[in-house]
Amino acid sequence: MSVLNVESLSVNFADRPVLQDISLQMAPGEVLAIVGPNGAGKTTLVRSVSGVQPIHAGRVLVVDRDIQHLSPSERARLMAVVPQARQLPGEISVYQTVLLGRTPYLSWLGRAGKHDHAIVEGALEETHTTGIADRMVGELSGGEQQRVLLARALVQEAPLLLLDEPITHLDLQHQSILLNLIEKLAEQKGFAVLMVLHDLNLAGLYAKRIMMLVDGAIHASGTPAEVLTAENLAAVYNIPVNVIPHPQYGTPLVLPDGRMP
Repeated sequence: MSVLNVESLSVNFADRPVLQDISLQMAPGEVLAIVGPNGAGKTTLVRSVSGVQPIHAGRVLVVDRDIQHLSPSERARLMAVVPQARQLPGEISVYQTVLLGRTPYLSWLGRAGKHDHAIVEGALEETHTTGIADRMVGELSGGEQQRVLLARALVQEAPLLLLDEPITHLDLQHQSILLNLIEKLAEQKGFAVLMVLHDLNLAGLYAKRIMMLVDGAIHASGTPAEVLTAENLAAVYNIPVNVIPHPQYGTPLVLPDGRMP
């Protein structure tokens, strides 16, 4: 059974098409990277799948349930969104921030029980944030905050994770830590992970499949080797590139072909 099934999705802003006839399927444990130039519709796709952005046509099914017919609480049990860390309020502890992810499962009194706290503690351990659980979020680095957001998403126990540019503003070390953690969670827990990435080389390294958007439409979709070709990239980004196999992993390695005139 597919975790995510997007059928002929179209989205308009003020009668202007932003996404056009987008279809995709995701299986448990799969990591799909959405790439493309600025303004291609990548963030709009994530927002539409999450139910935040109204759609013009088509359907979004998560575990065979149409998200347009679900309450916010029901959607939160099926999908977890990991935004960029700069959106976090600073005057709240890491533990409290992660516990907020249990909100869809709490009673009308909003009280967390032993089971909820056990899940939070497990997520803190998995994301290596146990040691900072008592600190205020505003005191953390960008990499630490991003791991806290991932922990908050994990406690939702949702089969689908949506990440919009999760490594923006992170240094190389924290990019690697976060993406390795996401890959591990997908493999071990069977999450389907849909994430927007600007870095094509990281998309090729960590994603099983890549979808390239251009002007709100699918330009290419498939394995990293099928999508990250010199021909595709030159056409989409308007610069000549070389694509060679990564010397260690064999994934596509994208290199600009000299300086622009």
